[in-house]
Parts: sequence; C-alpha cells; structure tokens
Amino acid sequence: MYAIVKAGGHQEKVEVGDVILVNRLAAKKGETVEFPVALVVDGSKVVMAAKDLAGMTVKAEVVNDEAKGPKINIMKFKNKTGVARRKGHRQKLTAVKITAIA
Repeated sequence: MYAIVKAGGHQEKVEVGDVILVNRLAAKKGETVEFPVALVVDGSKVVMAAKDLAGMTVKAEVVNDEAKGPKINIMKFKNKTGVARRKGHRQKLTAVKITAIA
C-alpha cells in the first residue's frame, strides 16, 4: 500500500516506514505531523475520488528538523569585463518518517 501526499508544495510517493525530506516544517523532532492525501493505491484498488480522500491522512513523525539539502552554486559571469559573481544556496529541510496511512 502506498500513497501520494502533498508535502511542502511537492507531491511525494510514500509507504509506511519511508523517510522523506520535505521543505522545513514548524514541527520539532519527535512531533507528529499529518499530510493531505492525493491518491491511495492498495494492491489493485486505487482511490482518487475527492470525497473518499477527504477523511484520509498520512501520519508521520519528525526525525530531523534541521536537515539541509545539497549545496547549489550559482555563478554569473560576463565575458571581457571582469564581472563575476558567485553565490551559494542550501535549502532547509525536515526529515519525516511515515508511520501510518489511514
């Protein structure tokens, strides 16, 4: 059984026991969070009707509330003028472990 959840502006495919990275949440380590469900697949049964999904949620426990994504280097360069600019970015993330799909 797996579900597609809406988490932090993205959609993620999750199963019970998966650890996923989502954009930084306000929850602290050890707290429980819930994600809205977009689709549920249970064997050959697929649930995607809005009225059936209204009561379903995916529960997850925050494993790491201070995770960071990979470093991204942004380089701007203009030829023959000596203009070069380098900037870096590292996205703040939260690691959550999926505990239940109900």
